[in-house]
Amino acid sequence: MLGKLSGWNDTIVALATPQGLGAIGVIRMSGPNALTIANSLFPSKNLQLQPTHTLHVGLLKNGQEVLDEVVVGIYKNPTSYTGEDVVEISCHGSPFIQEKIMAALTHQGCRIAKPGEFTQRAFLNGKLDLTQAEAVADLIASNTEASRNTALKNVRGGFSSDLQQLRNELIKFSALIELELDFSMEDVEFADRSLLQQLLSQLLQTTQQLLASFSLGNVIKNGVQVAIIGKPNAGKSTLLNTLLNENRAIVSEIAGTTRDTIEEVVNINGILFRLIDTAGIRLHTTDIIESIGVEKSLEKMRLANVVVYLFDVQQMTAAELQTVVANFKSEQITYLLVANKADTASPLLLQTFRAFEKCLFISAKANTNIDALKNALVQTAINGQINTEATIVTNARHFDALQKLQEALTDVQEGVHQQLSSDLLALDIRQCLHYLGTITGEITNEDQLDFIFSKFCIGK
Repeated sequence: MLGKLSGWNDTIVALATPQGLGAIGVIRMSGPNALTIANSLFPSKNLQLQPTHTLHVGLLKNGQEVLDEVVVGIYKNPTSYTGEDVVEISCHGSPFIQEKIMAALTHQGCRIAKPGEFTQRAFLNGKLDLTQAEAVADLIASNTEASRNTALKNVRGGFSSDLQQLRNELIKFSALIELELDFSMEDVEFADRSLLQQLLSQLLQTTQQLLASFSLGNVIKNGVQVAIIGKPNAGKSTLLNTLLNENRAIVSEIAGTTRDTIEEVVNINGILFRLIDTAGIRLHTTDIIESIGVEKSLEKMRLANVVVYLFDVQQMTAAELQTVVANFKSEQITYLLVANKADTASPLLLQTFRAFEKCLFISAKANTNIDALKNALVQTAINGQINTEATIVTNARHFDALQKLQEALTDVQEGVHQQLSSDLLALDIRQCLHYLGTITGEITNEDQLDFIFSKFCIGK
């Protein structure tokens, strides 16, 4: 497949480990001349005669100049990551040494790889489909257990397997529908329309499940934006510091200390939460700077996935809180009510707020009931436990294609119900197969591939 696209018959090289000083650095080559180029710099033995998936220790030399003592790993096509000959040189982690080796390799005919070009070649050579290739980037970027598990499942072909099953079932009926076109003059039906209706119902159900998983997938991949909102001096900054277990925000008894938003990230039960400490909301302030802070707080509140409304139990009435809840519901804001300084309040006063659903009682200063708040945040964000065995859609491109697939499947279903002719049904089924193909990469173009892989790191 490489030969069908321009610029894919050369040999590429890149540093596969992060830039900077380290114990070792790994330089990766892939392409038809990878072994020949490596061999020209490695006089210890003839690498081209060595078996695949082997390691070799020796000096790397550019002419008479010794570059470094290295370990060379060779992976011959077609059993390498890219499907081409791949050579990995593990050298000492000096940036100077790495640059010298890279210069020698490019002088011998290598080209510096573009971002994601190794994985792009793996896709083009049929080692991965496009969903698996994109999952590689997600796996590299994963920073929680949930994101790692989800990406790893997709790398192993979990999502691809679900899509392939959909595609195979559609192809079977598509072939029968297409066969009917060959016998259009005979007025015969090879495809059982009732079975097609059953299949379409199953395919729509699977597609809807995948679409429904995207909200959870977005949480796993990008984290949850949590805006901590409340009146001045309710303890928002103290709560942020308590959740982070560090003194990140300035805390004082003076109302309005926080003038701007402060954003920090915390990992709670494998989910990233982007906590936003906002300026206290006091709508009738005459302070211009505070007014700007209040406006930014309201903006963050509307953009957040979850709003934590924090209030001082001794400074809030039930009527005021009822107004707050009504506003949240009218704007369809997902919220948690958090009654702060509960350790200083009487049981009778606390009883006033127990009638409110989603209301937790904490003391941010005394670190009381903070674990319950964390659990409530996780529950609100993911609406239950994450099932790492289920397929979870995390990619916006996949979500968009699945939406179009859902519409196309509905068109086929309606066409069967209206007893449309075979040629029209065939067109609609082809459209379904098209959208499935755009997800897995069976239908794509060079510009789309360049855009997808440009978001990868160099060397992968």
